[in-house]
Amino acid sequence: MSAIKLRNTHYQYDVILQTGYIGVGELEAVQLFYYFIESERSPEDDPLVLWLTGGPGCSALCGLVYEIGPLSFDYAKSSAGGEPVFALNPYSWTKIANIIFLDAPAGTGFSYSTTLEGYDVSDTISAAQTYEFLRKWLVDHPEFLTNPLYVAGDSYSGIIAPIIVQEISDGNEVGDQPTMNLKGYVLGNPVTDDEIDTNSIVPFAHLKALISDELYESFMKNCKGEYLNPDQSNASCMEHILAIKECIGKLFTGQILEPLCKTISPKPITLKLNPRFLIADDTDILLSSPHVPRPWCRHFNYVYIYKWANDETVQDALHIRKGTKKHWERCNKTLAYSYNVKSSVDYHRNLTKKPYRALIYSGDHDMSIPYIGTHEWIESLNLTIKYDWEPWFVDGQVAGYTMLYAYNELDYITYDLRFATVKGGGSHSAGIQARAVPCHDR
Repeated sequence: MSAIKLRNTHYQYDVILQTGYIGVGELEAVQLFYYFIESERSPEDDPLVLWLTGGPGCSALCGLVYEIGPLSFDYAKSSAGGEPVFALNPYSWTKIANIIFLDAPAGTGFSYSTTLEGYDVSDTISAAQTYEFLRKWLVDHPEFLTNPLYVAGDSYSGIIAPIIVQEISDGNEVGDQPTMNLKGYVLGNPVTDDEIDTNSIVPFAHLKALISDELYESFMKNCKGEYLNPDQSNASCMEHILAIKECIGKLFTGQILEPLCKTISPKPITLKLNPRFLIADDTDILLSSPHVPRPWCRHFNYVYIYKWANDETVQDALHIRKGTKKHWERCNKTLAYSYNVKSSVDYHRNLTKKPYRALIYSGDHDMSIPYIGTHEWIESLNLTIKYDWEPWFVDGQVAGYTMLYAYNELDYITYDLRFATVKGGGSHSAGIQARAVPCHDR
């Protein structure tokens, strides 16, 4: 492991970033890379959070820089100088928590395997490897053993994280060492159940006035609410689905206020990039050069992370092992990955019998994993409603809506789950979400 200091001269603040590899699996062939940043408040007392970025195959560096970490890119200064410049994120979760950002599974970010077999991974294998990683990390960092532990993540981590929480819980019960001070988990816009998530898209589009009342009602009548697996022999249903896709097809599903900009980007500002550093969809976005000005696309901002993470000086500072990765990718779309868990709802249901706290939050403008689908599976857990649907506020303004659920046993609450929407938030708006959804207390 190693520690480096990232200095932001404008703010006169140093971010101490520790990085390292931990080997897991047979003969420790899988080497998982992590970034660790201590809490700015009280590292000895504040929670320890394991953060998993979705994908699968998307680097934890995205979570650190674009979502909940203490650093973000200063786009004005970066574009002017041609090199990425960092600014502080005033809403970083590291203000109240110690955070491990983990590149998992092998093939993600800077994580790698010394064998080809190590790249063959599934939902359950990935969860088991991450559990092993966490145990070994805590052995190496015993000063954090007593800190409250939370497993957190977004997007596809909604499948993996509950499995990891179950592994930790079971391990504690059978005496696996070290014993972890598990307190709960936090999930943002989580993939949970393919059928529920996908079939909630059409009701969401209707609620947001993206499709008409008439089209919605006809769809519900003829397709019986089935958007994921419609009856393809039903001509009326298929016509309605085509009409719906036409209505929403030009929108970025992760944030419906933005356009879908697969091929509508200008040149990548002033940075010079080697195209081999970019995955397929990023390449289209960042390197296309239309003749007329086009709308802004959030993918334009990814140019900086490719430039920074693939800089040899940066990789030397991060102590990336030579020869283990040809280049860093934001998301690896070539993983040999088996999606063997179709729904994580049962894992949530099992955890309701444990003394944990859960926070599930959703941007209310995310159509990839609509909040109404998330609310649906939470309702299926049959928890007691402790506090019903009500607004929550930031600086006197409505920031979203929330509900608090609890599992009661003999009038004793052993588990509680808070569901919260974030007004204006999308699946890529964790920076907004982090402002008022702390992971240590609700």
